[in-house]
Amino acid sequence: HREVTVKWLDKHGFKYHGILFGKPRGGNYHWIDNHIVRATRFKGKFTDLVVKTHEIEVFSEE
Repeated sequence: HREVTVKWLDKHGFKYHGILFGKPRGGNYHWIDNHIVRATRFKGKFTDLVVKTHEIEVFSEE
């Protein structure tokens, strides 16, 4: 996975000092600078993807 990941990051211009591969997850899926990114923690079930449409409120562009 290292070769594919590094190639993709370089292709898309991501800057990084190093990458840690094979880090134990312990229920956490993303780490940045050795800190858990809690916003990306997923505790549900991985199922087939479905298409959903939601209505949201946004600020006016005026």
